[in-house]
Amino acid sequence: MWGELYLTSFQLNEKTISFLSKYQLFKGDLIQQVQLQHRLELVEAFGIQQGMRVVEIGCGQGDTTVAIADAVGENGCVVAIDIASPDYGAPLTLGQATERIKKSSLGERIDFHFEKDFNLFKTTIPFDVAVLSHCSWYFKQPEDLLNYFKKIRRLAKHICFAEWDLDITCITQRSHFCAVSILALYSNFVKNEGNIQNLFHKTQIHQLLQQANFEVIKQLKVDATLLQDGQWEKSYANSIRAEFINVPSMIQTLITSYYELMNTSNGNENSLNSFIVCAK
Repeated sequence: MWGELYLTSFQLNEKTISFLSKYQLFKGDLIQQVQLQHRLELVEAFGIQQGMRVVEIGCGQGDTTVAIADAVGENGCVVAIDIASPDYGAPLTLGQATERIKKSSLGERIDFHFEKDFNLFKTTIPFDVAVLSHCSWYFKQPEDLLNYFKKIRRLAKHICFAEWDLDITCITQRSHFCAVSILALYSNFVKNEGNIQNLFHKTQIHQLLQQANFEVIKQLKVDATLLQDGQWEKSYANSIRAEFINVPSMIQTLITSYYELMNTSNGNENSLNSFIVCAK
């Protein structure tokens, strides 16, 4: 119900409408169209140009991949990598979602690699840009993300990074913040395979990039308040509440506080914004 109300009030901009018409992707899929619009805004902020060779790490269902492929044009290329299996994901699996993309005119610009650990990825041709878009919270340890940054330093001239911004700008984003905090605690105290394993604040990302010998050249915030993710994460967090029954009492107290804060919004909530960092 919430999704229907949300989508009737959301307006696609001209760039998104042009993309949908040009590539004939996501027809009738209003949720995907909203997600696409945000990815187009991220890629525009990244400054990716036509003819570039780009590697995207943690491509998932290809939400950001298609925006990158559009930006690099017919003479560019995108190597999209994800450690997950093609059978992973919902409502479409990674394999189903990317097969749809491959059938479009963007498909010839994209080379998808699933079940591929980037640490084991080899190439003899350097990349102009490496992109990590909304995938850093999948990393269990900061050292794992740092190792990726160090490898990128050897393979690419620039890195463009995007993630949810934990610095909330309005009270309506508190619910999303509490939900992702709950899910990060869930991954650390209850055995599961959830997407959110850790939360990185943007200052930590800056520090890790510096440790990998990158120099930050641009940083900014991109409005993501109207995306559906905050509602999705809240719903999932509420669905696993009973599974915290065996965690230490101090953690239970903390989690209860997060649940109380998360659920007092009464449906009046927005997603967190995205922040981007570009470095060379």
